Amino acid sequence: MNVRETILCIALLLAAPLLARENTDVIIMKNGDHLTCEIKGLNGGVLYVGLPYVIQTLSVDWSKVDHLESKQLFLVKMQDGSVYRGTLNSVETPAGRPMDLQVAETPQKKLVVDSAKIANVGETSEKFFQRFTGGVNFGTTYSKGNRSAQYNLSGLVSYPRERWAAQLGFSSNLNRSSGATASTWNQVSPSFIRLLPWNNWFFGGLANFLQSSEQGIQAQTNLGGGIGRYLKNTNRTTISVLGGFAWQNTRYSPSIVPIGTQNVAAALIAGNVQLYRFNKTNLSLNAVLLPAVSEPGRVFFTTNASYYIKITGNLSWNFSFYGNWDNRPPVNLPGSNYGTSSGLSWTFGPSLRTTPRTVE
Repeated sequence: MNVRETILCIALLLAAPLLARENTDVIIMKNGDHLTCEIKGLNGGVLYVGLPYVIQTLSVDWSKVDHLESKQLFLVKMQDGSVYRGTLNSVETPAGRPMDLQVAETPQKKLVVDSAKIANVGETSEKFFQRFTGGVNFGTTYSKGNRSAQYNLSGLVSYPRERWAAQLGFSSNLNRSSGATASTWNQVSPSFIRLLPWNNWFFGGLANFLQSSEQGIQAQTNLGGGIGRYLKNTNRTTISVLGGFAWQNTRYSPSIVPIGTQNVAAALIAGNVQLYRFNKTNLSLNAVLLPAVSEPGRVFFTTNASYYIKITGNLSWNFSFYGNWDNRPPVNLPGSNYGTSSGLSWTFGPSLRTTPRTVE
């Protein structure tokens, strides 16, 4: 099975439907409206809910909610990086102040949090498969004139818990035209983070498996880890950085000039930016910089960026950019490969903030 077939199989597994939760949550609006629904999440000043008789997920203005209660389990992420797990119930709050929420992990263990300091609320579950979240992007174009075809497929699946999260991202691009050699890009990126005892600090580990025909890279493996911090962590903006060390192994395709396998030790600098705008748009940017320690002066850089516009429910249109650079590539090989794509995106699972390229 080749790389593209493997990635396609992963995408099909991601698209498997998850079990729905019960519609037993209660929301009372300030104008007196009463909704019995399924609360899916809270972010960007928007409370996302599902009704059994409405096909689409509804977006409710959080500032207009007067009362909320649910017996389902949620992960509540605060702006200081702390995370709590439990059922939700609003408590009496003085007039003019944002609603306070009670998070109850057990009947004996309860905590009241200020909703104005919440970065994100997402569903979780005691059931293993209901904790997964993620999404899939797909796009394709064809031109009869030069018999050219392009397709792109990318996605992400993550498993978030109270103090840690693991994820697996993938990306595949193929460009083919008459009289030219097909250009392929395949990337698989697993990663892991665990919150540290200090506010907004975390430990992160990441890996990257890349194949880039444009750069003559038959197989490239990156393994790294380090300490990271959330520079900004609100319900509209998330910015984080990570610093550490990495190891890279690259095997190049056979060429006129034989190139052996290269091993490089490097420093690791990674950044992630996510911007959200009231239920409509989402911008995600990930970048990894690897200044080589074993080859001073050599620098590797990889980035993925995506912009999403919501169409309806969990369906969005996206525009994406990917790129990989090496300022000292082997002789006769290009030092860069980059491209853009657009298509449709579909998210699944409890977190409506998760995009197919990145996760919190």
